[in-house]
Amino acid sequence: MNSMNDSGVGTGTASDRASHTNRLRGLAGTGFLAALAAMVATTLAAALAQAIGVDFEVPDGGETIPLSGFAVLTGLFSMVGIVMAVAFLRWSARPAERFVWTAVSLTAISLVPPLLTGANTSTTTALLALHLVPATVMIPTLARSLRTRTD
Repeated sequence: MNSMNDSGVGTGTASDRASHTNRLRGLAGTGFLAALAAMVATTLAAALAQAIGVDFEVPDGGETIPLSGFAVLTGLFSMVGIVMAVAFLRWSARPAERFVWTAVSLTAISLVPPLLTGANTSTTTALLALHLVPATVMIPTLARSLRTRTD
């Protein structure tokens, strides 16, 4: 027998809850692996850009962005993407589509700050490209995982 809480929402069977928990864990696990791949890819791309002469100096403070900074921020924002994907899986009837639209929109918005830094052209171009590297890893991976977990 399904019990009802005060809001009128059925709690489902233990099997349904376990299945849902497994889907969420599977999505999170896939997301964490994709985040590691995105961190490595972004850091390697930044190292390659540095090797060909991009200085990653931001004029406001005259500081250079370290390679570790690319890894840390990629990891942080990848975790935000994973949380979004889990939330869409949990609360959306069409989680993959909602996730893709949201993630692509946020990626487009993330392209604005590099244009406003006042950095030289090579740094700005590299920063724009480095915003797209993790997006090309995370968005398709999480979207694919959302599709397979809702079918």
